[in-house]
Amino acid sequence: MKETTNSERILVVDDDETITAVFRAGLKQEGFNVDVASTGKEAIEKSSGQVYNLALIDIRLPDMEGTKLLTEMKDTTPKMRKVIVTGYPDLQNAIASVQNGADFYITKPAKIDELVKVVREQLQKQREEKEYGEKKVAEYIETRLRQNPQ
Repeated sequence: MKETTNSERILVVDDDETITAVFRAGLKQEGFNVDVASTGKEAIEKSSGQVYNLALIDIRLPDMEGTKLLTEMKDTTPKMRKVIVTGYPDLQNAIASVQNGADFYITKPAKIDELVKVVREQLQKQREEKEYGEKKVAEYIETRLRQNPQ
């Protein structure tokens, strides 16, 4: 049973066409809307013009490091979940990724079922954060109305 809705959009940022094709096919099969970018610049342009729920970002892109892209995207799409995908796992990369705004870190080669599991978990966290924020706003309004009845 698919837990996704057609409104959940994923951006795969990787210059390896094989990786993007596999990720795109696997995620589409699970019901996600998937778009791809092969450079950091293209990812920034796409995320500036389109809302994505989550980005899967390769740590090494032809025009910038994935950690730099994290920083750039934090300003333009702060609520988007960001997952670093790397074939070069080491402690330095993991620390830099988290410090620059990664929500999760996975290594290549990523099995598609593991990738889908991570995507689902991150999207669930995003939904929970949104619901929590909406609840807090409603509580604030309710409190203000009680304090200042018209």
